[in-house]
Amino acid sequence: MRASQRVSESASQRRTRHFRDLIAWQKAMSLAKNVYTLTAVFPDSERYGLISQMRRAAVSVPSNIAEGHGRLTDRSFRLFLAQARGSLFELETQLELAIDLKFCVREVAAALLADCNEVARIINGLLKTLEEENGAAANS
Repeated sequence: MRASQRVSESASQRRTRHFRDLIAWQKAMSLAKNVYTLTAVFPDSERYGLISQMRRAAVSVPSNIAEGHGRLTDRSFRLFLAQARGSLFELETQLELAIDLKFCVREVAAALLADCNEVARIINGLLKTLEEENGAAANS
């Protein structure tokens, strides 16, 4: 067995058994639920507009974390984490728009923006760990 295979296998063994164990996924699920609650009071005229966009972006975050975790390589996981982070930034933009359009109370949206930032920090930490493990495997 090559050294790079041993390092790669040990990195995958450190990965949690299930995506539900990931704090990033848990926090992203909570965020998605809160977005559904927030958008439930938006004007009906936004059902196919901002409500739909925000809900899709919010659901995309934990979905991409879960799908990436299920992939067989750390490289694939990193790509899905990057996609999740992009969806978070999309959701942040939409929250800002909802505030500006007065569809929601600023303080409620600000709490969700803080949740977005927290999930982004956790995802960034996961990405950094995966990159460091990949660098360690390449140096072996």
